[in-house]
Amino acid sequence: MKTKPNGIKSFIHLLLSTKVSKGALIIGLIGSIVTTLVGLTIPLIAGNIVDEFTLDTLTAGIISLIAAAFLLQALIDGGSAYLLAKAGQQMVARLRHRLWVKMIHLPVSYFDSNPSGQSVSRLVNDTGIVRDLITYYFPQFITGIISIIGAVTILLLMDWQMTLLMLVSVPLVLLVIIPLGKKMGKISRELQAETAEFSGNIQQTFSEIRLMKSSTAEAVEEAKGKHGIERLFGIGLKESRVTSVVGPLMYLIMMALVVMIFAYGGIRVADGTLSTGSLVAFLLYLFQIIYPITSFATFFTQLNKTIGATERIMDILELPDENGQIGWEEEIAEKGLTVKGVTFSYEEGEPILKDISLTAHPGEMIAFSGPSGGGKTTLFSLLERYYEPDSGDILIGDRSIYDFSLASWRSQIGYVSQDSAMMAGTIRENLTYGLENATNITEERLWEVAELAYADRFIKGFKDGLDTQVGERGIMLSGGQKQRISIARAFLRDPKILLMDEATASLDSQSEQVVQQALIRLMKGRTTLVIAHRLATIVNADKIVFIENGQVTGSGTHEELKATHFLYRQFAEQQLS
Repeated sequence: MKTKPNGIKSFIHLLLSTKVSKGALIIGLIGSIVTTLVGLTIPLIAGNIVDEFTLDTLTAGIISLIAAAFLLQALIDGGSAYLLAKAGQQMVARLRHRLWVKMIHLPVSYFDSNPSGQSVSRLVNDTGIVRDLITYYFPQFITGIISIIGAVTILLLMDWQMTLLMLVSVPLVLLVIIPLGKKMGKISRELQAETAEFSGNIQQTFSEIRLMKSSTAEAVEEAKGKHGIERLFGIGLKESRVTSVVGPLMYLIMMALVVMIFAYGGIRVADGTLSTGSLVAFLLYLFQIIYPITSFATFFTQLNKTIGATERIMDILELPDENGQIGWEEEIAEKGLTVKGVTFSYEEGEPILKDISLTAHPGEMIAFSGPSGGGKTTLFSLLERYYEPDSGDILIGDRSIYDFSLASWRSQIGYVSQDSAMMAGTIRENLTYGLENATNITEERLWEVAELAYADRFIKGFKDGLDTQVGERGIMLSGGQKQRISIARAFLRDPKILLMDEATASLDSQSEQVVQQALIRLMKGRTTLVIAHRLATIVNADKIVFIENGQVTGSGTHEELKATHFLYRQFAEQQLS
């Protein structure tokens, strides 16, 4: 069995899998290293200038040479920073694309148990953390190591006694950095998890803002938001406490070291065993050593955050795609639909559907009725292949629907639901949503399906017509208008099987009449399955299937069920008397 890489291995595995531009990364790193090496010569130059400076030595040639060296260093530094940033941005773009493709191919069950806000956080925040490590912290770490090694080597050659005195501080710095770095890593992971949860909560609140306001739940949401903000505040304070210790401690160690070097160096300068320029060089090299060491704490903190982010990203990338990415591609017109002994449960041991069996012949209208919560919508979810049954099968003709590719199967299914789901965008974009040949659909065809759905009149009434913005979840349209656009979309897809789940339940009587006429047009010549609690809309169905408690307890025409099924007869007497 293949084991999952963890920690730093997981990060390297993820980095290699993005196929980032190695050329830009390598050249950028080389440029940073060159800049660091050039920087190592600056203290020596400064020391020489201090020891040998006179107005006579300050010629135009020397000034030009120094200026050219600094300019060249700046150009190399800028170029390498750009290349590293480009490699990081390229990597995060590819990673986000890979993660996005994976997410939209995950089964519906994943989104049932994972809040959308956390998924967004994985896609945006966690990938950004990985990018920051690649483009900034990792090059800084590499150049810091080179700077320390180079500076210490030069100092040992210059004066080993002074160097050993200076290196006494290194263990002290490490004693501070290592435990605090581990603490910061733990806090950072906690902060990431809390941020993802907080993002998920506020996203849910904003997406259901009308429910919140109509329920006068501002106080409830205010308390929930306050709790989340206080949690983030508490973790932020932990982080601040650690950083407030690191900064002063590092400053104290560095200043103590500077004083020691000044004191010892002053004595050496006074007795003539060390030049003033060498002392200046020592102090400059000291800063070139201390700064990278202090930045290592930040690097290891970021590394811990990146490992945490990587593990969460890998957890998603390694999930199996929704079953059916490949399979049969064939027409299902003129083929009967058979549900054969289907049992299904969302949670193990709690079946929602129990041994459901039924048959729909081509062109028939099969209606489903029964008490709420009986499993009717769940059956439609199985037909759409959002889930797979625990046992049993669903056949089209003599072939299991699970043998078909998802693209082939779903492209031949039309689903008109009660909530009329819509995407933010224009009416045109919603009509053509998901169609491969969307750009080739003519204006005439769009108006044709709009007319078939009785939607053309209200669309023409809008100033921008088909290009009218509908708002998030279609909020700019009425329920009847959204429903008619959903029906027009179904006409455009030309489905072979039509599923309608309470398609007119939430409409007023006038809108319902118009939508019902559009649905009658849409059902013509198609195998249609209808869920309806209002029996008036299904009394003329070829067959009515009565489902209660996840089981089929009756099946037949309206008159047959009235005669043989007690609960259906009660429904009919209450609604149709």
